[in-house]
Amino acid sequence: MLHIIRYLILTICVLFFGFNSKSQTHYSANVALGVKGGMDFSRVFFNPHVKQGFQPGVTAGIMVRYIEENHFGLIGELNFAQRGWKENFEGKPFQYSRDLDFIDLCFLAHVFFGRRGRFFFNAGPQVGYYLGEHVKSNFDPYSISKIPDFPITNRINQQMVEPTNIKIDYGISAGIGGEFNINRRNSIFVEGRFYFGLANIFSTKRADYFNASNQMTLSATIGYWFRVK
Repeated sequence: MLHIIRYLILTICVLFFGFNSKSQTHYSANVALGVKGGMDFSRVFFNPHVKQGFQPGVTAGIMVRYIEENHFGLIGELNFAQRGWKENFEGKPFQYSRDLDFIDLCFLAHVFFGRRGRFFFNAGPQVGYYLGEHVKSNFDPYSISKIPDFPITNRINQQMVEPTNIKIDYGISAGIGGEFNINRRNSIFVEGRFYFGLANIFSTKRADYFNASNQMTLSATIGYWFRVK
């Protein structure tokens, strides 16, 4: 997984410096403000492995975009996002999920092609501030040994009682999408994006249970751009 992250960072750097140095055709700067909203589908990369599914959540944010090169620009975003995970009990009547709320700040390289309609690729670093969490469960995770038929064996249960130990999250985001111009100043877009967090949500010291607990999120959003310049 780490070699994939390193490769993605290298790709972002190549795109940024390549387009910035190669493109010599300048035109008047394009500055736009935007809003977006959609859904997050999250899970956590646990080591040791935990049986889980994707936890749905909401995401919404405000954006600013600056373009002064042909096919290249920069985007800044301030988003609210719900991440977390949902336990997989493999058909048994138990439910447990944990939502983790974050305010995220994203800085993205924006590579696009087309005029009336655009295909685009966004990628860059993301930093998040942890706001809090919400747990939904139909049992007491601190008393599973007293619950009849609870699957204690052949699965890991420590994550359900492990305290969250994160204030600042950071990682890499990358997404693709399409933008459709309504007129010169207004456009709408759809985007699918993947985020991998490099910070752990649980403590990972030598004496702790988990060696890794990184967040992973797939998001689907729709948004609106208004060109101010």
